[in-house]
Amino acid sequence: MDFTDKIVLVTGASRGIGRACARLFAEHGARVAVHYHANRTAADETLAALPGSGHRLVRADIANPAEVQAMVNAVTEQMGGLHVLVNNAGIYEKRPFADLSYDDWLAHWHVNIQTNLLGAANAAFCTARHMMQHGGGRIVNVSSRGAFRGEPDSPAYGAAKAGMNAMSQSLAKALAPYNIIVTAVAPGWVETDMAAEHLAQRGDEMRQQSPLGRIAQPEEIARAVLFLASEGTDFLTGAIVDINGASYLRT
Repeated sequence: MDFTDKIVLVTGASRGIGRACARLFAEHGARVAVHYHANRTAADETLAALPGSGHRLVRADIANPAEVQAMVNAVTEQMGGLHVLVNNAGIYEKRPFADLSYDDWLAHWHVNIQTNLLGAANAAFCTARHMMQHGGGRIVNVSSRGAFRGEPDSPAYGAAKAGMNAMSQSLAKALAPYNIIVTAVAPGWVETDMAAEHLAQRGDEMRQQSPLGRIAQPEEIARAVLFLASEGTDFLTGAIVDINGASYLRT
């Protein structure tokens, strides 16, 4: 898994899974574009922790189509290309159905679809258009176990991630003639800042969902992403890889 001379854009790289992905790609020789939205301090920490040279920060609101396009253009123009996109940026908000007004419901769906689905779709489109003209590339989308199991406290999140899975498979078919390989990973609970509040409230319950008796570390997700982005995995295109410690099994 040698990524020397490869340029990798990791969205949502200021912390958690994105930070772990950025670090692992850099350790394997890639030049990494570290995307962030609002937390510049955390993004700077990610950038400073990357081995090698030639990495850079890129900022964009993933929910804003114009900013997504500008971000991809900046990477390709300033770094000299783009070989791998890791679509990791996303949000999770707990919104129990019984507690929602209709306006809350509408807002919940709007922000989740805009960020977790349309933002990823727009990043994939802009990246794929570049890759089509430069011999191909890899897109790895970070989905969720919730796309299959359901998310009763965040239904729009589950739906958006299910949409991401369908998008991944559709793009795998559409982009294969251009040597663009599209895959997805579907983690369960991962020990990240985004999960910290939930771990504090019901950590034992979350750990017991897996027969391993724990939840995943960000580095475990990053290793799967790195593998899917590597050469020699072409026939995995369209695959959705579960990384949930057997907490949810599907056939």
